[in-house]
Amino acid sequence: MGIVAGLDSSPDFTRIVVCDSDTGAVLRQGYAPHPVESPDGGRPSDVDPQAWLLSLGEAAGGGLLEGVQAIGVSAQQNAVVPLDAQGNTVRPAMVGGDKRTQVAAADLIDALGGREAWAQAVGCVPQAAQPVTKLRWLARTEPENAQRTAILLQAHDWLVWQLLGRPIRRTTDRGGASSTGYWSAATGAYRPDLVELALGHQAMLPEVIGPADAAGRTPEGLLISVGTGETMAAAFGLGIGLGDAVVSLGASGSVMAVHPEALVDGSGMITALADATGMHLPVVTTLNAVRTLRGAAELLGLPDLESLSELAMKSTPGAHGLVLLPYLEGERTPNLPHTAGTLAGLRRESMKAEHLARAAFEGMLCGLADALDVLRARGVEVRRVFLLGPAAELPAVQAAAPSLFGTQVVVPQPADYTAIGAARQAAWALGASQGSLDARTPPAWQGAVAQVLEPGEELAVGQAVRQQFVSVREQTHPGAF
Repeated sequence: MGIVAGLDSSPDFTRIVVCDSDTGAVLRQGYAPHPVESPDGGRPSDVDPQAWLLSLGEAAGGGLLEGVQAIGVSAQQNAVVPLDAQGNTVRPAMVGGDKRTQVAAADLIDALGGREAWAQAVGCVPQAAQPVTKLRWLARTEPENAQRTAILLQAHDWLVWQLLGRPIRRTTDRGGASSTGYWSAATGAYRPDLVELALGHQAMLPEVIGPADAAGRTPEGLLISVGTGETMAAAFGLGIGLGDAVVSLGASGSVMAVHPEALVDGSGMITALADATGMHLPVVTTLNAVRTLRGAAELLGLPDLESLSELAMKSTPGAHGLVLLPYLEGERTPNLPHTAGTLAGLRRESMKAEHLARAAFEGMLCGLADALDVLRARGVEVRRVFLLGPAAELPAVQAAAPSLFGTQVVVPQPADYTAIGAARQAAWALGASQGSLDARTPPAWQGAVAQVLEPGEELAVGQAVRQQFVSVREQTHPGAF
């Protein structure tokens, strides 16, 4: 069929990959940082979306897109671009999650009647980063801007709309819509009443079109696929399907899996997202993943996580009875927002640096295994776990993860799976438009090149370590789950 491109507009940069539309092989790529500065040097909460277009233009320079027949756009989730009735930005896009919107999230939860009411309505409970929460903040803090807001787009919706020359029709996909807090993955429909609850009035929302649909063609004839959020694009780029879960090791952690139906969870631990293929992506988040390792490294006076891993490998499974409950920032899974971490099992023989290092790795992974079990308890099948993030390369993580998770662990080689997923979507839309691909079946691209780790003979030992962790959790926080 030719070549296609995928665009990943992350919070900090734009990356573009150009792929063979039949195999998914990456032929060339471009990169450019967003021209965005924050006064305090951190990541800004407000961004002029024109910055995304500027870095897109720079990343696509040097004829990168020459010969490309279709392009897919993925972008950071939770960014809201409020537009007036003429399609102009009312204020900078609200991106990321920050403390200023936490009060708005609590307000919204109360306004609808609690966490369970939200879970039933849209499959998730408002969090500080979510678009619906930002609308509440806007209405309370900038009422004039809220009043002028007539159209609501997310980052990938806005970029697609710009590439198409700002047509009257505005579109989005199920994946992006499911992370707004005002679209339900279970019903496949918007909840305009929740927009009104948050913003104070109705606003125009983009039309949700199918996974293989095209949003349109540029004036030059380039096909633009529907686009999606970064989480969904990364899952699509990895090629995960039923029986697969993805564990992401960032400062906080997340566990998601492919499932045929939306999971409504009254406790709010599961966020019911839709994926980029017509399936569902239930997600469970933990607040403490790699931050647990960084804290342990600082405590032990170690310069980096590689040194912590090396030290942990000198210990043995179970860390001589040391158990770390890694709830350093409070925790979402289980819901213990005001708790702290716990170090249990201190004995004279266990009070060695290598055992504490091992307990940090095991505590982090057991916390993520708890999150996996939340999904398993709801009937989600987990036959293998994809482990993502730089920490997935650490020997101490790879040694412990398969036996603690109780399943095969796959560690993909580092690549921009988000951009690759966007390109795969572009190939799907192109094939469907030409009649060479079924709109229900995405192109069969080569999967991620990966290292495969089996629990093997360590399984029984790992499950004993896991049980040790669960016992301490139950004693310290009875009935936490």
